[in-house]
Amino acid sequence: MKKIVIVLCFLGLFLSKSFSQNEIRFGFQFSPTLSWMKTDSKRVSNNGGLILGAKLGAVGEYYFRENYSVATGIGFGFNHSGRLKYQDAGSYWVNSDLSITGLDTLASGVSLKYNLQYVEIPISLKLRSGYFGTFRVFAELPMLYLGFNSQAKGTITGNSPGPDTEKENISPDVAFFNLSWGIGGGFEYELGSKTSLVGGLYYQQGFSDVTKDDGFYIDSTGAVKSENSKATLGTFIIRMGVMF
Repeated sequence: MKKIVIVLCFLGLFLSKSFSQNEIRFGFQFSPTLSWMKTDSKRVSNNGGLILGAKLGAVGEYYFRENYSVATGIGFGFNHSGRLKYQDAGSYWVNSDLSITGLDTLASGVSLKYNLQYVEIPISLKLRSGYFGTFRVFAELPMLYLGFNSQAKGTITGNSPGPDTEKENISPDVAFFNLSWGIGGGFEYELGSKTSLVGGLYYQQGFSDVTKDDGFYIDSTGAVKSENSKATLGTFIIRMGVMF
């Protein structure tokens, strides 16, 4: 965490110095998140509620007009997670070197939890109002997130009568690149002439499959079929930050 904070401080200073003559603002965010996963397959369902995580990052806004800007930056998404329940027995993390033997073929009804971390580059168009006293409101739309997986841990539960396990390294079975869209809005509260507190609500939804789908499942007739369901990650974000 210390290294991440140092990197973000460096990036913030870099943005400030490099773009100070081009009407740019920079800042930082630390935002709680609630995430989940869903699939396009009737055989695989979401198994559980929302999972708490966080986003930490540096933000830059280039204003090409007074209240219109292109916003971008770099951030880290922690514990962007979801639980998926698989109706059929099968092998779903075939590329990962799991720590417990007997996990090659999992039981029907097994639940797999994905704990994912990403390095993200968001890009959006930001529109803001004039001031209402010391407040102003804003919206960001559309938003595009370029995500790069930096860590993936997995937990297996309900693998009866086989063993359950947790915190397995499943990076080989998770796609490195994740493309998402989003929308959001909120308010700025002016603390001084160039400093504002930021709060808002955002929604982020993945376009791309976060799993590699190299495994297989065994259907009700006993036939072995390729696992090709598409699993996407969704996230609610409570934006908290400061802009300079």
